[in-house]
Amino acid sequence: MTQGSRWGMTPRQSIEREAGRTGRDSVVRGCRALIRGEEADPQLVLALGGPHARRVLDAGHPADDYWLRVWGLRGLLWAWSAEASPEIRQSLRDPEWRAREMALKVVARHHVDDLLEDVLELKNDRIDRVRRQAVRCEAVLASQTPERP
Repeated sequence: MTQGSRWGMTPRQSIEREAGRTGRDSVVRGCRALIRGEEADPQLVLALGGPHARRVLDAGHPADDYWLRVWGLRGLLWAWSAEASPEIRQSLRDPEWRAREMALKVVARHHVDDLLEDVLELKNDRIDRVRRQAVRCEAVLASQTPERP
């Protein structure tokens, strides 16, 4: 089992494996759907969320479960398309702080420069982890050097 993983692999490995199974575009489409509160392939949800995803799926796959949005964002860390920018912008305003924090990580990793103003607003977020991630994200965007995976 990979250190830090409860399902035998890292989230990155799981997402990359799913992209190999269904195609990167399929993973991106599914992640975008989850962020919008729509349903996605249960296999993708399992790949994104690991063991906890089974409980969410068994509970009837509630579209309002914020973990689905967070997992969709996690998927975009490792399977990216600029077509997902609208969902990232939406996520930077998500009521759940974990979604805002993960969206900032996506912006930084993929250097989504057109979201800088949205990032700057989060430097005043009520949650410290979001504020710290916004400061880090701003620094990455200012560096003009994309993050290395």
